[in-house]
Amino acid sequence: MDLSNPTLWWLLAGALVAAELATGTFYLLMVALGAAAGALAAHAGLSGAAQVAAAALLSAGATAAWHFRRARSPRSAPSEANPDVNLDVGQRLQVPAWQADGSARVSYRGALWSVRFGGSGVPAAGEHVIVAVHGSELLVQPAPAR
Repeated sequence: MDLSNPTLWWLLAGALVAAELATGTFYLLMVALGAAAGALAAHAGLSGAAQVAAAALLSAGATAAWHFRRARSPRSAPSEANPDVNLDVGQRLQVPAWQADGSARVSYRGALWSVRFGGSGVPAAGEHVIVAVHGSELLVQPAPAR
């Protein structure tokens, strides 16, 4: 069985899409677009060099465009400080007293938690906001006035 050039390009595109699904590397989809361009060039009857050039140009262009788009988009906060990942971030709690090392033990959600001061200056007792969760320790800053 002899496979035509367009068939080989489409098989390559399909293999790249399958590899992307298996690895989660979105850039492989950009390379698969290039393989599809190579297949379309083969359908148009272009030479082998023109097919490879079309695939390479579209792959490189799509990969560069996606890279620059991602570079311009804002980065999300690390999971320990991201309220979309950790629902405790942004919650308020009362710190009755601080120890000399900037730590405290507070009751939060029905359990005792270790708390570390993450603000500037000297920690003071009162209402604080959770800014990050490191394991079983809460990082807090003074709460802004409501």
